[in-house]
Amino acid sequence: MIKMFMGEYHQKIDEKGRLIIPAKIRYELGDNFIITRGLDGCLFIYKKETWEKIINNYQTLPNVKEARNFMRFFLSGAAPQSFDKQGRINISKALLKHANLSKDAVIIGVGDRLEIWDSDKWNNFILENEESFSDEADNLFSQNLN
Repeated sequence: MIKMFMGEYHQKIDEKGRLIIPAKIRYELGDNFIITRGLDGCLFIYKKETWEKIINNYQTLPNVKEARNFMRFFLSGAAPQSFDKQGRINISKALLKHANLSKDAVIIGVGDRLEIWDSDKWNNFILENEESFSDEADNLFSQNLN
């Protein structure tokens, strides 16, 4: 069975930037993982093994401006993480600012990673894109149906 992250979990971030990760996600994530800036204004969390594959892929990119710029953005925000005794992670101020996180957060599973979104931003994303999801699914998956 392929293990992947999925689901949606609503959590609170405390005044020190700590976020409780639900137990079933902690089990799948393992003791050591990476958190970094994500795309679309959220944060990404990767299992250590997945992160190592990403880094190996990045090392094969050509030394062109677009690759350098993306690597600067993505890697400069990256930090190893582990859980405290209460199952929390401590999100840096820079990452909190990047994702506009303050109190209400949504953790979503997206296959090989988790994403952490500001709750209002996540709700707006769903509302703004809801009508296009069907067309996007048709475009992405129609070739694989037969």
